[in-house]
Amino acid sequence: MNTPLPPRTQAGYPTASSLGELQANLSDIHARIHAACQRAGRDTQDVRLLPVSKTVDESRIRLAYQAGCRVLGENKVQEAFRKWEAFTDELPDLNWAVIGHLQTNKAKLVARFASEFQALDSLRIAETLDRHLQEQGRALDVYVQVNTSGEASKFGLSPEDVLAFVRQLPAYSALRVRGLMTLARFSSDEEHVRPCFTRLRTLRDQLRQDSPYAEQIQELSMGMSGDFELAIQEGATTVRVGQAIFGARTRPDSYYWPEANKT
Repeated sequence: MNTPLPPRTQAGYPTASSLGELQANLSDIHARIHAACQRAGRDTQDVRLLPVSKTVDESRIRLAYQAGCRVLGENKVQEAFRKWEAFTDELPDLNWAVIGHLQTNKAKLVARFASEFQALDSLRIAETLDRHLQEQGRALDVYVQVNTSGEASKFGLSPEDVLAFVRQLPAYSALRVRGLMTLARFSSDEEHVRPCFTRLRTLRDQLRQDSPYAEQIQELSMGMSGDFELAIQEGATTVRVGQAIFGARTRPDSYYWPEANKT
């Protein structure tokens, strides 16, 4: 079944600045998730909404919490860490998922505060994270990031390298491998977007048959504001939605998803 995709732009997402506006947006997204699951013959309970709060200020974070959000996704480690520090006493049950590229010099921060990390794509990062987590006495849920679109501008492992990579991860006992994550091609053309999601689902199914994590690898984090319904059709278990909840951001997406050669 074809799902028309909205134009992939930042226009059309008014800023949600009140509790009522955030509640209305969250209700709308949940309704769309429910409808997408029905179309795909899936249980709505199998799809998690991860609100993405990058650039969202502290006052609106509080409103999101009042609206029921208990896990928020962030791309920039330092921004996420500042928010964690600001809310760790006030809202101790508010958790943070790091969903953006990680440099080794920021891994110590992630080991301190993150509840999950969705952009694991190198053994160097795995080793550094594991070491800092061991020092903290913590474990961390991780998703392996895969570049399913084949674009040089995106981070993530190529699909053909994922199995060999995952087979080496048991050496890092503080990392709990939960699944895979991808960013689809930025396009309003379904023919360009859907194959990215299909590729990730197929790869997850292969890993569940031929990897050390056959039972643990269940999750597929894929789909954002402009394409999450299509991702649900293709098996997404987590959809990462920011602008459709909080409103358009002032910076372009390239600021949050920088080119791979600008690390």
